[in-house]
Amino acid sequence: TLGGYLPHMMSRPFMILSCALAGFAFCSAHAQTVSNITCSNALVESVLIGDYDPQQFTAGTVVDDHGTILCELRTALSADSLKEHLRHIVGFGTRNSYSDTVSETQGIGAARRWAQGCFARFSEANEGRLLPAYLTFDMDDDVCGPLSGTKNVLAVLPGRSLADSGIVLIEAHLDSRCADNCDPACAAPGAEDNGSGSALVIELARVMSRYTFDHTIVFMLTTAEEHGLLGATAMAKWCVQRGIPIKGVQNNDVVGGIWCGATSSDPGCEVENEADSLEVRLFSQGAANRPHRGFARTIKMYYAEKMSEEVPVAMDITVMPMEDRENRGGDHIPFREEDFRNVRFTAAHEHGDADVSDTAYHDRQHTSNDILGVDTDGDLVIDSFFVDFNYLQRNAVINGMTATLMALGPEPPAFTVLDEPNGLRVEVQPTADLMEWRIGVRQGTTTPDFLAVYRTDQTSFPIPGLAASTTYFISVAGIDSAGIMSPFSHESVKLNDADTPPGSIDDLPYGLACTPIGMPAPMGFAASDELQMTVSPNPVAGPMIVSLDWPVRRPITQGELVLRDALGRVTWKEPWLLGPGANQKVVTGACSIGLLSLVLEIDGRRSAVARLVGVR
Repeated sequence: TLGGYLPHMMSRPFMILSCALAGFAFCSAHAQTVSNITCSNALVESVLIGDYDPQQFTAGTVVDDHGTILCELRTALSADSLKEHLRHIVGFGTRNSYSDTVSETQGIGAARRWAQGCFARFSEANEGRLLPAYLTFDMDDDVCGPLSGTKNVLAVLPGRSLADSGIVLIEAHLDSRCADNCDPACAAPGAEDNGSGSALVIELARVMSRYTFDHTIVFMLTTAEEHGLLGATAMAKWCVQRGIPIKGVQNNDVVGGIWCGATSSDPGCEVENEADSLEVRLFSQGAANRPHRGFARTIKMYYAEKMSEEVPVAMDITVMPMEDRENRGGDHIPFREEDFRNVRFTAAHEHGDADVSDTAYHDRQHTSNDILGVDTDGDLVIDSFFVDFNYLQRNAVINGMTATLMALGPEPPAFTVLDEPNGLRVEVQPTADLMEWRIGVRQGTTTPDFLAVYRTDQTSFPIPGLAASTTYFISVAGIDSAGIMSPFSHESVKLNDADTPPGSIDDLPYGLACTPIGMPAPMGFAASDELQMTVSPNPVAGPMIVSLDWPVRRPITQGELVLRDALGRVTWKEPWLLGPGANQKVVTGACSIGLLSLVLEIDGRRSAVARLVGVR
């Protein structure tokens, strides 16, 4: 969400071209640099370069089974905790990189110290295994000026294996901005951009620090994203300087809002005030000889195989055909510049394109109105939130799943695609840790998803289902004995010469068997209510049947069914006359898209609630 607009070309070593202050009309190149990069904790640096004793960080009770971890993440990651993290974050008034660093309550300095304090408390609760630190650097933005002692906040969970010390990095930018990016005093709560991502990273550190992983996991909150991705640039540069390998970078930027603004950077939402709480977008660079978009496809397949059937509200993961929104940028880009595998998580809907130079612009992004929510009933308590915490929790689960499987799973194998007269053949170089391989087949340069995925235990595999005289993009992932898939590799591009017979599509057999959990209560609702009401089908795309058992000793009663959206706004209501025994009501034309709550109100009191998912 870089302040202004970032072209997707960044020249080495660390000189960044970006657009000053506001928008397209005033877009001009200016230089931003980072220097004097140091880590405040020598032990953290030793861990990241792989020079440490893993026994020093062994948990008293080791939990390292990926199935156990993923099943627990579904409920351990808490919408209520995310809400409290975000309340604190927006409470610092502004988190502009040039804002106050001395105050205990306002500005970027207070925000960073609070975040590191959170990491320190999580460490204390988990046998001191989570190591907080600052990555300090000097920066120079020739629009806003030089700044020394800028800090990223780190929390490092050391891995137990030194055989492959590549780290898994989960990041979000903590800084925020107003229309004038050089104004350090303006109110810039930055709830969606990017308090939502920062709260997600903090919550993941809280929950995941009790588990044991082979690879080290780093939780990072960057500064100066809004001034040219400088915090991420400092980390990427430092990792190169110190020889720190990175297995994958998960950047989270604008991941909690569900409401569409009047403007949204392409490709984005088009209908103002439309909500989408069921989709998250993955942006990545798509060059065939690089692994970045393969990482995005990996995350989508991880979810399909491991989680989509185990969560009460499944998410749509959309692999986007570009590195970021049009003419925009984020903290994953500096890592791509250094050839570190990366992806950006972003909500399906954004509240604005950040073009604050447009006098008609009235969306929240990059303004003082990027707030937590509003008070709709005048009791001075926010009751309508612009960040959907259940949606944010679902995005946290996807991030936690990805980091878990990356930190416990293998790397992709080496492979070669042979162009033979009767079709294409994949030759895989076997390794001791892999028992099977997945062959991803894609056609065309604009379609980001696989056309087909095949699974095989043969090191020589003729690719089925190909058409003659057609170019294909082929990538490979490995599967280990625990049923964890590696990331998909770079792609090999080949012109196929002959039609090949069809084959069996991979049925993704390495799923989980978690204990079922119910749909979370909407924010502001109790987890249980006096009466039990059900809706079928659920998810619902058309008419639905509402069922409720009315106690036989109660008289016939007039109630009212009220449908509310994710922010608690009433979208439909209708009377319902209830009699003793079983009651059913057919409801048509009421559902909108997203996570909804259907409430039975009697005499103005909520008597039952059913949670449902409206789909297209």
